[in-house]
Amino acid sequence: MALLEIKDLYVSYGAIRALHGISFHVEEGEVVTLIGANGAGKSTTLQTISGILRPDRGQVLYEGQDITRMRTDTIVKSGLIQVPEGRRIFAPLTVRENLEMGAFTRTDKQEIAESMERVFELFPRLKERVEQMGGTLSGGEQQMLAVGRALMAKPRLLLMDEPSMGLAPILVEEIFEIIEEINGQGVTILLVEQNAHMAFSVANRGYVLETGAIHLEGSSQELEQNPQVRAAYLGGD
Repeated sequence: MALLEIKDLYVSYGAIRALHGISFHVEEGEVVTLIGANGAGKSTTLQTISGILRPDRGQVLYEGQDITRMRTDTIVKSGLIQVPEGRRIFAPLTVRENLEMGAFTRTDKQEIAESMERVFELFPRLKERVEQMGGTLSGGEQQMLAVGRALMAKPRLLLMDEPSMGLAPILVEEIFEIIEEINGQGVTILLVEQNAHMAFSVANRGYVLETGAIHLEGSSQELEQNPQVRAAYLGGD
């Protein structure tokens, strides 16, 4: 049984259909990437999985359970956590307060403190800035905070929406090293990313979305060598 299974998902914004019957799965322990151009339906897919959007039809199965109509906070409590596009940290709150917000569904104070220490081990810069307001952090630090906040919820499955967006190349490499480390600690990851080269460097498998439908799928190596993918997303011939 897959940890996450999407079955024939259709999603619309009013009269505009964003997803046209997509189906895919994520096995426990994997990193799976969704790549595609702007408007392909990548973020819509993650928001539907998280319960932020409701599909016209189709199913989202998590651990074999149908969560298609489940409330978002209930989904979060089950261990399915999203790192949103654009970071969306709480700018007026400190780094510590942002991290504490990530643990809002938890009551185990000792384990929450241990989770925060693990976040600081992954992101030493956040520890250095623990009492600094989130809005005063650099773009890279805000992305680290967004990921750290998600980890405070003890994810089993982490949905990551464009973690490299707007970051300098050296910070992109750092974020992807951390994605690998998080996965190595046992967290399954569904990664939406426009930087296909970096996405393939960490993912086991991938799906290519085009205008709301899955156009290609395969292992990262297969997709990286596919002429269509190379031409569209990797700057190839």
